[in-house]
Amino acid sequence: MTTLFTIPISSTRGSILCSNPAKAKGLDVDTEKVYILTFSSPPDNRLTPTFISAFLLALDIIEHRYPRGVVVSTSAIAKFYSNGLDLQLAQETEGFMEKYLWVLFRRLITYPMPTISLLNGHAFAGGLMFAMYHDYRIMNPVKGFLCLNEIDFGVPLQTPMMSIFREKLTPATFRDLVLEARRVPGPEALARGVVDGLGGLEEVVGFIAERKLEGKARSGIYGVMKEEMYRGILGGLEDHEGNLGWRDRIEERKQVLEGESERRVEAWEREKAKL
Repeated sequence: MTTLFTIPISSTRGSILCSNPAKAKGLDVDTEKVYILTFSSPPDNRLTPTFISAFLLALDIIEHRYPRGVVVSTSAIAKFYSNGLDLQLAQETEGFMEKYLWVLFRRLITYPMPTISLLNGHAFAGGLMFAMYHDYRIMNPVKGFLCLNEIDFGVPLQTPMMSIFREKLTPATFRDLVLEARRVPGPEALARGVVDGLGGLEEVVGFIAERKLEGKARSGIYGVMKEEMYRGILGGLEDHEGNLGWRDRIEERKQVLEGESERRVEAWEREKAKL
């Protein structure tokens, strides 16, 4: 491995290390154009404002100071890729979604190079969303689960959180993740199309070579192609106020319908009492 630069994550005394992997024998890939972003933000790589800012800066540096190639993100913490948001901090940070999380998702979904998430361990909730906003995912075959567990602790998923799964997964897998909080290990994730392969860094480099990803950004339109591919997702990321307004209208309509439903039940109970 060759270290290129390091970005500190001040809040946890962690960091994001950018490096090139060792040359791969027998594979047609220029590893100097494969950028591994290895993050360590103890204890479990939460998506906080400082983590997101550091990650975005790393993407900026690669885009503007290095030849275009492939970006791989992974964790130096063996147990976790990312355990998602720090909910209390997210709630305490004004505009966290639109100023940080949506910015991160938008950057990944439009990044002008192929991106691969190397899932070394658990990716829960926002951590799984983070991985899904990459172009590809390779997962540890023997350790770690993918899970959307918001339904278990009562946190509704907003439009940009849902849309990436709706776009990339089958309806049945989307349902099982969202409504059952199913914990999916590597082999099942591959069978269901949540990930694109199993393994570690060696397999990632092989995946890059097999698909010739290293040269895909060379023409300069890779990001533009992704913008058109994911136009619906991008629209949701750009219209935070519109998403909130839609939710408000849905809640207002629900109150009306729930009132009507309650009145029907009350009428039924009155009729039943007469019998």
